[in-house]
Amino acid sequence: MNTLQPRVMPVIRLRVASAALAITVALGFGVIANPATQAQTFSNLYSFTGGTDGDGPTGAPALDGHGNLYGSAAYSQNGTGKGTVWKLGSGKLTVLHSFGATGDGAIPSGVMRDAEGTLYGATVAGGYGDGTIFKVSKTGKEAVLYRFTGSPDGNQPGAGLLRDEAGDLYGTTFVGGSSGAGTVFKLSKAGKETVLYSFMGPPDGEEAGWGTLVRDAKGSLYGVTYWGGKCAYTDRGCGTVFRLSPNSKGGWKETVLYRFKYAGGDGGFPDSSLLLDANGNLYGTTQWGGNTGCSGLGCGTVFKLDKNGKETVLYRFTGGGDGESPIGDLIQDATSNLYGTASLGANSACQFGCGTVFKLDANGELTVLHAFNGRDGSEPEALTRDSTGNFYGITAEGGDYGAGTVFKIAP
Repeated sequence: MNTLQPRVMPVIRLRVASAALAITVALGFGVIANPATQAQTFSNLYSFTGGTDGDGPTGAPALDGHGNLYGSAAYSQNGTGKGTVWKLGSGKLTVLHSFGATGDGAIPSGVMRDAEGTLYGATVAGGYGDGTIFKVSKTGKEAVLYRFTGSPDGNQPGAGLLRDEAGDLYGTTFVGGSSGAGTVFKLSKAGKETVLYSFMGPPDGEEAGWGTLVRDAKGSLYGVTYWGGKCAYTDRGCGTVFRLSPNSKGGWKETVLYRFKYAGGDGGFPDSSLLLDANGNLYGTTQWGGNTGCSGLGCGTVFKLDKNGKETVLYRFTGGGDGESPIGDLIQDATSNLYGTASLGANSACQFGCGTVFKLDANGELTVLHAFNGRDGSEPEALTRDSTGNFYGITAEGGDYGAGTVFKIAP
């Protein structure tokens, strides 16, 4: 019997809302050969020290028109444990905001940037204790836009935020709401919070706070829940893909588009944002499942879900040179190649492997663009891609001081 642990990333290590799941996996897939590694130019742009700059960067960095990067670090400030918002330009990191004041947030989970340069994000803790939504101006002035109370608004907003044309923000919470299973919420530009949906647990969904929501042209929202659905291995379910659609009466209808089975080569426990293409197809990753590797838990998958709800596993990680446990968001280029990160596996210099950055082509062939070795970072998270094809990302650990890094990969 194997024990399946919840996703382990900096913003979650302090939280650990998911109980360990005892599971016995009996899947019948063989291990494939390690993929090729494509030569890229890798640069370590910054190593966090764990001091006032922060420890454990989180989320895909935001990029401005001048090549500056923006992000957050979940912890530290010389041991205060509250986290920071930072700007990185020309190799110099500037802390824009340090969390920790009374009523302020704590443990930020990434930032997004608007056209005026204002940064928006969520914190898993702080405020009244249940998390916050905040903004930080270009000059570093922070304002708490909303403090969660747990019920009925939600608790622990751990994912990134989606911002619409009117300036309203959308997000998710891990727990809280009317049944304690988490929420999807909207925060108006005026600071009014509205719960669009409260999850009910299996077979509906539970813990939607893993990935940023995506929105289609009709205003429908798409996301994943880590638990929920229905599968043979746990009463809590193995995760779902959901859609939340507005109706003419001002309400919202939730539809479960797919329930992961965690069997027969299917994935399980999705924990990243979805990618929505022009044809309405959704792409994402699952942390576990897919094969019998990685101590029998499965090493994770990349999947596609079409408009009719048909799921196709595009790639099953082996836990070898390709990595394991993909948790970062996917990026798609003009020729339908997908790019992402596997948080573990590959180089054994780290206890569970240091992770990889990968490319998956339309034929399902995976190429490793970079395999981390600990010194240059470990546990990579989501990527950002600029107009010339350069990738930027963070690692939650590793680097010169073991507190994480910001990196660049040039084609």
